[in-house]
Amino acid sequence: MNFGNINSITSNNKNLQSKYNEVSLFKFLEQMTSLKIKIKLIIVIFHCMILNLSIAQNLGNEKMVKLSFLGGEWIGISKTYENGKLIKEIPVFERINYDLDSSILVLQLNSEALLLHTIIYFDETDNTYYYYPFSKHGVRPAPAVFKNGQLVVQSSEIKRFIFAKTEQGFREYGEVFENGRWIKYFQDDFINTN
Repeated sequence: MNFGNINSITSNNKNLQSKYNEVSLFKFLEQMTSLKIKIKLIIVIFHCMILNLSIAQNLGNEKMVKLSFLGGEWIGISKTYENGKLIKEIPVFERINYDLDSSILVLQLNSEALLLHTIIYFDETDNTYYYYPFSKHGVRPAPAVFKNGQLVVQSSEIKRFIFAKTEQGFREYGEVFENGRWIKYFQDDFINTN
């Protein structure tokens, strides 16, 4: 038996094993570096997502602040019109406050003619306010815009509600589109009880 060959083979195996260990260590370090980079990239992406969410929430809150004139506990008179003539007046009470970190406005209206629980919120994805009036008959959501210091809710193609600040509080009135013009069919005038 030739022990020289065995020593040579053993020596070659040790050299190969050493080179393999060096390559494995290099690959391991490379993978670790790659893993560190991936982790850092994930952290950066996560921070960007949080920042975008924060910016979106700030935009929504900024839009909702425009409706702050509605907040409070209100008493008033609700007037109903028919053919432009006042036909009925009844007392009305409304409580309006922000909820969910000021991302929504909750309106609770009570009168002998109507009980209404309404949610208003601003959707950042389509840059639109939404008005959700809940009654015992259901809900009919409607888009709204804030312009000229008023919230205008377009409940249908021919009906709209307008919320506007007044000297003593705020006014909500409804209009119907007939014969090429908007005609008032109700008006609620509110004074803050606080």
